Amino acid sequence: MEYLNHEVLNKVSGETFQRQTPYPWTEIKPTLTEEGYQRLRSDLPDVSLFQQVVGVKRTHGQLSHDRYILHYRLGIPLAAPWVEFVNELKGPSYESFTRRLFAVPQNQQLILTFEWYYAWEGCSVSPHCDARRKLGTHIFYFNTEADWNSEWGGHILILDDGGRFKPHSAPSFDDLQVAASLDPRDNGSLLFQRTDHSWHGVRPLGCPPDHLRKLFIVTINVPTLQVWWRRLRGKDPDGYRLN
Repeated sequence: MEYLNHEVLNKVSGETFQRQTPYPWTEIKPTLTEEGYQRLRSDLPDVSLFQQVVGVKRTHGQLSHDRYILHYRLGIPLAAPWVEFVNELKGPSYESFTRRLFAVPQNQQLILTFEWYYAWEGCSVSPHCDARRKLGTHIFYFNTEADWNSEWGGHILILDDGGRFKPHSAPSFDDLQVAASLDPRDNGSLLFQRTDHSWHGVRPLGCPPDHLRKLFIVTINVPTLQVWWRRLRGKDPDGYRLN
């Protein structure tokens, strides 16, 4: 079966995406077929497979992005729907979609990496711009109204610095204007392009201790010197060993 909702994806305008302010971004709903979304939600990886990341020092003085992370690599124990979905994302249809939105020519190599992020009470994502090797990021939502109350927060904030800050800096939320606040629940996703001003973040979560905010992330990387150096050392663009 197919998981991506191609009818919806085909209607997303590349020109509108590129003209969006303060940088190219779009929220897509419904991103997946209803059956595909329910199958993936039912078979989300168990948190026991994840690495808990807490208090890791970030560059440029930004606050730690605490969360559980599961980085995709061949051989990790995934349910069949997730294996099928990752294979579909690696296929020609999704590649065509990303090339069209990001206006990438066929001779430009794209390298996809995949991660699951789960976050608990108090976790936050301080304002930041992604690394230059990242052309863009596609964030798929996997909470619903049944397991996540909007009052607990978790909204993804599209932030506008007015061109005032360098990407290698650490502005606070109060230093930036909120251009959009996206509720990451139900069958939707956020796609955005990395620029020197593509600030985004998430304020601290206020959920109960037994709840987790759940996302699946596709990163579209380009082969920078950093990426090639990591590959020579047997690592993927995110710095994880390939085997």
